Amino acid sequence: MYFDFDAFRCYTFRILSAIALVLLILSLIEPASAQSPNPNITAAPNRFSVLIQGPAASPTTQDILLIPGLASSREDYAAEAKFLAPTYRLHLIQLAGFSGEPAGPNASGPILAPVVAQLHSYITTNKIHPAVIGHSLGGLLAMMLAQAHPEDVSKLLIIDSLPFYGLVFNPQATVEMVAPQAKAMAETMRTMPADQFNATSSMTAAMLVTDPAGLKIVQASSASSDRTVFLKAMLEDLATDIRPSLPTLKTPTTVLYPYNPAQGPEANVTALYTNAYATAPNLKLIKIDNSRHFIMFDQPAAFHAAVLDFLK
Repeated sequence: MYFDFDAFRCYTFRILSAIALVLLILSLIEPASAQSPNPNITAAPNRFSVLIQGPAASPTTQDILLIPGLASSREDYAAEAKFLAPTYRLHLIQLAGFSGEPAGPNASGPILAPVVAQLHSYITTNKIHPAVIGHSLGGLLAMMLAQAHPEDVSKLLIIDSLPFYGLVFNPQATVEMVAPQAKAMAETMRTMPADQFNATSSMTAAMLVTDPAGLKIVQASSASSDRTVFLKAMLEDLATDIRPSLPTLKTPTTVLYPYNPAQGPEANVTALYTNAYATAPNLKLIKIDNSRHFIMFDQPAAFHAAVLDFLK
C-alpha cells in the first residue's frame, strides 16, 4: 500500500499546530479562580490530586485509575464516571498545574517521570491493582507506569495517544528530528501576542472536539491551566519515545483512536497507529469513527461500549 508521507505530514503538522494554538490561546485567558475545596479530593500526592468515587474498598471491588491529557481535567471523564461509579471504585487523577490545580512541584524540573513515580506510590500505598485509563498525555503516563511498574497495573486503556508524540510531525520522526521544531514552537508560544491567535481560536478548538458541551469543558480546562506547566509537559511529551521498550509492555493494552473523514484517507490514519504500536505484544487497536481527539465527548456511546468491553 502506498503511503503519501508528504501529504500526511502536512496534515498532521496542521493538527499539532492547531492543538498547540488553541491551548495557548486559552492559556492566555485570565485564569479561572480555583474550584471550591471538595472533601472527596485528596491532594496528598503533590504532583496530582485524586477524586475517589464509587463503592468502598473491598477485596471484590475493581479499581480504575483515570488520567486526563495535556491541560485537561478529570471532568473529561465525568459522564463515563456516572456509569461506572455504581460498580467500580474510581480514582480520578488531575495533574498539578492543569485546569486550576496549583502548579506545585510541576512548575520546575521534570514532570512525567516524577508523576509516574507518585502514581506508583499512590497505588502501593492504597494497595490497589487498578485498570488504568489514560487520554492523550495521560495515555503516555499510563504506559510509562506499566513499563516501570508492571505489577501495579492490571490492564491499560489508551485513548488517542502514541508511544511517541512526534510521529504527528512525521511518521519517520525521531526525538532528535523533532527537538528543534518543538523548542521553536514552544518559544513562539511563549512570546507571540494573544491577539494573533484569537482569530483562529474557534477553528483550532473544533479540531480537538466537535461536541459543543465537550468543547466548553476543553476550553475551561485549558483556560485555567498554568502555561509554564503546559509548555514543559508538551516539550517532555515530544522528547519521550517509548517505542524501543514497547516489546516489554506485557500488560494487556487496548488503544482507542479516532477517525474523522476530514483527516483524509482512513488507511493512512490507521497506519500511523498500527505502525507506532507494531512491537507491543499484547495490544488491541480499536477505531472510533466520526470522532476527533476527545472521543469521550464526540462519541460517548461508542466510548462507553469500548470501556465496558475493556473492563470485562
